Amino acid sequence: MNYLVGAFKLPCNIFISFADGRIRKQVPLKKENGKTVMVALFQSQESIVGEVVIEPVHRKKVEHNGVKIVLLGQIELYFDRGNFYDFTSLVRELDIPGELYERKTYPFEFSTVEMLYESYNGVNVRLRYILKVTISRDYVSNIVEYQEFVVHNYTPPPSINNSIKMEVGIEDCLHIEFEYSKSKYHLKDVIIGKIYFLLVRIKLKNMELEIRRRESTGSGPNTHVETETFAKFELMDGASVRGESIPIRLFLSPYELTPTYQNINNKFSVKYYLNLVLVDEEDRRYFKQQEITMYRLLETS
Repeated sequence: MNYLVGAFKLPCNIFISFADGRIRKQVPLKKENGKTVMVALFQSQESIVGEVVIEPVHRKKVEHNGVKIVLLGQIELYFDRGNFYDFTSLVRELDIPGELYERKTYPFEFSTVEMLYESYNGVNVRLRYILKVTISRDYVSNIVEYQEFVVHNYTPPPSINNSIKMEVGIEDCLHIEFEYSKSKYHLKDVIIGKIYFLLVRIKLKNMELEIRRRESTGSGPNTHVETETFAKFELMDGASVRGESIPIRLFLSPYELTPTYQNINNKFSVKYYLNLVLVDEEDRRYFKQQEITMYRLLETS
């Protein structure tokens, strides 16, 4: 039995590392098994440089038909799980067919790689970047090792960022105006605004402001839409009166938000909304929703 188990052990170990791995910023990445690991962070147009080390186990001979490393950008839709759509695929041949007897190191470089899309792990879709090393072999399965990394892309502050002003009316019972200081926010921003009560003829019990993320995947009849509520911020607890003004100050930094994504590779989109919720004493709920734009600002620290 021990011989049988040993027969399925890989004849070598593969290690993938980045040249600047010790100084490059690391960010958390949640794996499929639910565990979180720290991985290297890159942005578009950076060069990805490092080395691959292959180490035969107990110095046993490893025959192969070549070694290569591939940089992959992939999208996986969970309703089509297991099928990856590659939008980036760059190949570097590391070794010609031959034999390995001892530890060998292969440097690699992918220069100024265009990585337009950010890494994303949502409800129904995942966008990821990986380095994949393959040792090709005859008659037996290839030996494969993966190294995932994360891509974030940064946007300068918008030159135009208009405020949002809207009204909510319920027949002749309620009339309020709400205003947000701007319509575009970076991920560590603060939402500042005010709620004005112009007419109040119903008894309100409380009022909340929600941040919602709407993820759309697929297209046509195969479109899947998932809405998540990331934050609930209580604006008011108790009855309001005409002429009252309630300030809004909601910090975004505690929440795991992403930028707004528009039609990524024709596979998915991500939008954000501010949702104002009013509840009266009979527990009837009234909503007013407004789309906002999220973007990633380069952190100076």
